[in-house]
Amino acid sequence: MAVRARARLEIRRMSPADLEEVMVIERAAFLHPWSPELFRRELEHDWSTILVAVEPLTSASGRGSERIVGFLIYWLVHDEVHILNVAVAPEQRRKGIARMLMAETERRAHAASAALLTLEVRRSNQGALELYRGFEYRAVGVRANYYVDEGEDAIVMVKELKKR
Repeated sequence: MAVRARARLEIRRMSPADLEEVMVIERAAFLHPWSPELFRRELEHDWSTILVAVEPLTSASGRGSERIVGFLIYWLVHDEVHILNVAVAPEQRRKGIARMLMAETERRAHAASAALLTLEVRRSNQGALELYRGFEYRAVGVRANYYVDEGEDAIVMVKELKKR
């Protein structure tokens, strides 16, 4: 049986041309998705970065194109990186894409001399909690009713970065 190796994913900054593809993932991932306008604003802020995970595609003619399979939004403010959103296309989940995005975010945090990474996660999101614990984030508190529309609490997680 032939096994086809997965093409190597590329992680890069989102561009305005990526918005339509990112919105498809956003709408599939979140009950209350961000609007395209919110993404456009994030692209304009100096402190905000949106990373996209891109899968190269090759057509029958051998010509290459690409498909966005996930994204991560973070803010860098002084010496702290705050992760706002992580999402992966439903058919691409559990393949290490979110892990790659998290690793790249941490690499960029180190490069920017950040001391702390922070995020909030739904109490019910066991997959995300496992991912973050795998990166050595620890729970430091709860924001009651943080996700107001569902009345769900957020767990606040942090990771201190060691100097390299």
